[in-house]
Amino acid sequence: MITIRAEQPGDYKKIHDINQAAFTEEFEARLVDSLRTSPAYIPELSLVAMQDDEIVGHILLSTVHVEEGAKRTPVISLAPMAVLPKYQNRGIGSMLVREGLRRCKEMGHGVVVLVGHANYYPRFGFSPAKDRGLSLPFEAPDEAFMVCELVPNALGGITGTIVYPPEFSEGA
Repeated sequence: MITIRAEQPGDYKKIHDINQAAFTEEFEARLVDSLRTSPAYIPELSLVAMQDDEIVGHILLSTVHVEEGAKRTPVISLAPMAVLPKYQNRGIGSMLVREGLRRCKEMGHGVVVLVGHANYYPRFGFSPAKDRGLSLPFEAPDEAFMVCELVPNALGGITGTIVYPPEFSEGA
């Protein structure tokens, strides 16, 4: 049985190891470590998936901004989401995404953006962000840059470029 809870300080090393194991580079593991010391970090939105007493997955949702001219609107970014390779393809990632989005909505956040697998995230309500007037400050396939409105019309005419905290570019 899988349970999901907010991360605790004693989980940091295991979360680092999960992200390092799930991705081919160490960027995501370092990103999570760096974001914990950033104003973008929201402790309640750094979640772990537990099987028995073992952490087998992690998702981080943190604050980014949509910038259009002088206007900056905070939204949430889903990055990264990782499951230990031996536990992948068992629905754990889906559980983490659903619970992360539920908690975002419960906390009053209306919009979540991500750069991820175009065939995976639409099942959770994500659609191409470019179609909604959003852009990235870096190159990525249009189909990989997605947005999800947790509340109908939460974007409400908000357009512009996603501005990530500096931690996203450190070590890239």
